[in-house]
Amino acid sequence: MPASYDAIVIGGGHNGLVCAAYLARAGKRVVVLERRDEVGGAAVSEEVFPGFTFSTYSYVVSLLRPEIIRDLDLPRHGLHILPLESTLTPLANGDYLAQWSDHDQNHRELARHSARDAEALEEFGRLMHQMARAVKPLLGMVPPDPASLAPRDLLGLMRVARHVRGLGPGAFHALCKLMTMSAADYLDEWFETDALKATKSASGIIGTLLGPRSPGTAYVLLHHYMGEIDGVFRAWGFAKGGNGSVSAAIAGAARALGAEIRTGAPVARVLVGNGRATGVALESGEEIAAQCVVSGVDPRRTFIELVGAEHLPSEFVEAIRRFKFRGSSGKVNLALGALPDFTCLPGAGPHLRGAISISPSVDYLERAYDEAKYGECSRRPYLDIVIPSMIDPAMAPPGRHVMSIFVQYAPYAVNGGWTEARRAAFGDAVIDTLAEYAPNIRSAILHRQVITPADIERTLGLSEGNIFQGELTLQQMFFLRPAPAWAKYQTPIHALWQCGAGTHPGGGVMGASGRNAALTMLGSAR
Repeated sequence: MPASYDAIVIGGGHNGLVCAAYLARAGKRVVVLERRDEVGGAAVSEEVFPGFTFSTYSYVVSLLRPEIIRDLDLPRHGLHILPLESTLTPLANGDYLAQWSDHDQNHRELARHSARDAEALEEFGRLMHQMARAVKPLLGMVPPDPASLAPRDLLGLMRVARHVRGLGPGAFHALCKLMTMSAADYLDEWFETDALKATKSASGIIGTLLGPRSPGTAYVLLHHYMGEIDGVFRAWGFAKGGNGSVSAAIAGAARALGAEIRTGAPVARVLVGNGRATGVALESGEEIAAQCVVSGVDPRRTFIELVGAEHLPSEFVEAIRRFKFRGSSGKVNLALGALPDFTCLPGAGPHLRGAISISPSVDYLERAYDEAKYGECSRRPYLDIVIPSMIDPAMAPPGRHVMSIFVQYAPYAVNGGWTEARRAAFGDAVIDTLAEYAPNIRSAILHRQVITPADIERTLGLSEGNIFQGELTLQQMFFLRPAPAWAKYQTPIHALWQCGAGTHPGGGVMGASGRNAALTMLGSAR
């Protein structure tokens, strides 16, 4: 079977598209095979209800690496990011905590709650900016194996050591704390305002079945703090047209560089002969040959389902079977006939153009986690809300709106399974929680879409519905992601590579895994 392509990329999620674009830019003949009828994976925009367009799954932009935007000239292909300039946290007593992009306005607002915290936030922001800059170079690094004596690994370890040593004692000690502490404990060292600590620590639990007091969540907080727009860390935005426009821009760049993209082309298996990947077989029976195969799907689906354990070393198979997914996040999308009217801040003010966080206290988040760890959905969940139509009116008909609600916790392994009754109860809990702060929300809802981890797994192929293709926990990061000795995008099968979020540096609409994989492949080919 003669090779018709230099590379086949399995999966048209944003990482697969990024990988294909970089390979095509280097002159390689590349085809992307996507099982759905549209590219993007979790980064899609869909008209779920007539006239209402949603970023159905992922919904904000921040982690997308600026070097990818530059290298692929994504603005020329339609990428336009609109800023989210505030975060509103309603409180149970009718008050609120607002965080604004304007420095002086933000300082005054926080000083209402604590003059000490208003001053501490300045230093905290500087430190987190320093930490984000310190970790940023590691995002583009191929993780060296510390157990290897290979020259490339030894050189990689020396690079990491020099980088860490260059941070200085203070920054090094702060980074060690961030890598090991819980988000709540770390923030306790800085602030006294509970709502501030809760809203910030919420960034440390996203996509994990962990609570704010679980060790390691401080790093997940930092992971989200590395969001960067136009050189500004911790800047979050919304892609005009929804997150599908991010994927469309990357796909447009890939096509312009010569990559072929086929949708409606589900891969049934990776073809392996004599320990080498030679191509793929589609569910239709068609076989496509290539010099190499790159998988953008998660490690379990790649190795257990598409390759097959019989082609892999037993210890590697066991490591992949132990890789934790534990999807814990759901989504509720609402089509609204009117804007929510928050008791704490009535009216259609600028606070509705940013994020709204239902995270009034650390105890609130921890109680939500307590229910999830015993297999129940949170009755009062953490909600991260945006109203995209407030900054991009084309997302909804005139005078109407779309609301995206990211929800934790909704455990994949929920007691009793995800029945229709369970899905409805989950959606009701979200609306009931929101109604405590915006009582008019029930009468404003025209349509609702409830998405559970089981739906995410079935629709997108993400194992256990984990939005990061595997939890971002300490034992599953850097040289351990997805398995020890196999964190360099290579696999035990010759000419089979990985480029999905199940590899370093992990999840979010980041693209770094796709870029790193492509550059590693091109480097090994020289």
